[in-house]
Amino acid sequence: PAAIRCDNGPELISEVFAEWCEENGVEILFIEPGKPDQNGIVERFNRTYRNEVLNSYLFENLKQVREITYQWLIEYNEERPHESLGDLTPVEFRTKIEAETSTLEWSS
Repeated sequence: PAAIRCDNGPELISEVFAEWCEENGVEILFIEPGKPDQNGIVERFNRTYRNEVLNSYLFENLKQVREITYQWLIEYNEERPHESLGDLTPVEFRTKIEAETSTLEWSS
């Protein structure tokens, strides 16, 4: 990508990430403090994950968090239609886009 938009939080400052961006000519665009709408897609996902997983369970250990998250991600990406994707699941949407943009031609 030409640029990656990131939050300003200290937990997201990574020397390795910054070096990779510099080496690959990728601009890091930080959102303005107090402006989560500038990174709306990620903020929306984070809110959904927090509401449907983190706030819905009392976890006993990290393994349980990972297992529940894994199952939730399968549902989120493979089973749940997203209105923003024309009521397709993300997997269905990706397959549709790949089919529409494929440059391969079959020969007989």
